[in-house]
Amino acid sequence: MGLGGCIILIAVGAILTFATDWDMQGVNLDLVGVILMIVGLIGVTTFSSIARRRRVVVPPPTTTVVENDRHRHGDGYSDGYGV
Repeated sequence: MGLGGCIILIAVGAILTFATDWDMQGVNLDLVGVILMIVGLIGVTTFSSIARRRRVVVPPPTTTVVENDRHRHGDGYSDGYGV
């Protein structure tokens, strides 16, 4: 269940608990509303803790510098053919 579903459970539970005046035989709507709100709160806390674990900060990769051991001469004639 996602975060939206948890918020919907909390809203429906609050509506059943605080905004309705219905009487049903064998069902206490106030208790059902409180249970829905508790389940929604548990879902929100679980979802937020899982989402927090997924956000892993990865440091940027380090660049490695490879130095070339060859010594190049800039004139192009150092091999003995152009002198």
